[in-house]
Amino acid sequence: MRELSYSPSFESSNDPWPKHHRVYLVLRQEILEGNYPPDQSMPNEVLLAQQFGVSRITMRKAMERLNREGLVERHRGKGTFPIAANEASPIQASISGVLENLIAMGLTTDVDVLDFGYVSATSIIAHQLQLTAGSLVQKATRIRSHHGTPFSLLTTYVPEHIGRSFSQDDLTTQPLLLLFARANVTISHAKQTITAKLATPKQANLLKMEPGDALLCISRIVFDEHQQPVEFIEGFYCPETYEHQVSLGVKTHDNQQVWDT
Repeated sequence: MRELSYSPSFESSNDPWPKHHRVYLVLRQEILEGNYPPDQSMPNEVLLAQQFGVSRITMRKAMERLNREGLVERHRGKGTFPIAANEASPIQASISGVLENLIAMGLTTDVDVLDFGYVSATSIIAHQLQLTAGSLVQKATRIRSHHGTPFSLLTTYVPEHIGRSFSQDDLTTQPLLLLFARANVTISHAKQTITAKLATPKQANLLKMEPGDALLCISRIVFDEHQQPVEFIEGFYCPETYEHQVSLGVKTHDNQQVWDT
């Protein structure tokens, strides 16, 4: 049986989220990373409660949620077993800006367009797209799923003259990058930033999560061959079903060796 060692800080923490939610997040991460052998039962609720420094009721709530989400399986008289250990993330994409990977992801996942229309660009969106504030832009919000499980919530903004070249129905069947190509827009590169955020109640409902769960947030500006922005996208990803990979090499800079993508 695997021994865990946690301080009793779960009881004394000032974290606003319920203790059972925080315990659930840690156990969930442990299970997905394969830290519990699938052929061995996990520690019982009493032992886990002691290790986390929480009450048995708190631990039971965390375990019940793991069970509801299909991460553990309970067998009377035998114990609780993890059933998602060592499961690889089904969706992979390059963080280095390889746009072909993004197209491939679009062709191997399902999309549901939640909202589609034209709005006046806010100052922030206008700045990202190098437009005048108030300019008309196409705004589309989509949920992307893999095997019926939602893993990303995407909101894209496209200049009106490009957006008019495709419809809402097109977005349900074609990756946006291929729609750009159809509109004779040649993509050259993209710039993106990555951070972590907490799921709002609305985001959590759409992604079948709990409010406050961790999300991977990616903001990307896509440029055409004339160095003009043609898309600004903000995406929220479930971290357990989407991973980023990057290849690193060593180069010399100012007579020192440094890592470079």
